[in-house]
Amino acid sequence: MSKTVMIVEDSSSFRTVVKMALQKAGYAIVEAVDGQDACEKLDGRKLNLIVCDVNMPRMDGISFVKHMQATNYRFTPVIMLTTESQESKKAEGRAAGVRAWITKPFQPSQLVDAVSKLCMA
Repeated sequence: MSKTVMIVEDSSSFRTVVKMALQKAGYAIVEAVDGQDACEKLDGRKLNLIVCDVNMPRMDGISFVKHMQATNYRFTPVIMLTTESQESKKAEGRAAGVRAWITKPFQPSQLVDAVSKLCMA
């Protein structure tokens, strides 16, 4: 049975790159266009991991991760995939429950490695 990863990213081109890399590695994908859309998709289905951007309209990634903490998904690992690289943002992410931080531009293989490590946990 394949593991399911939710991609929360407002850029459709980035979402496609991430989706293609993860599907090629054998993951099933759920897509969300921003944090609000992602909240609506936390509907009880099994998610092994979430890849999330920080800067998005309607609800940013860190607010989404904080929202997740109040749901059945609070133990689902989150990887932030973002242009944000400053330590203060990373610290805010870690405090909210983010498990890994990958800065764009990124190598798809780097993302797949991080996803496979966190999905095993």
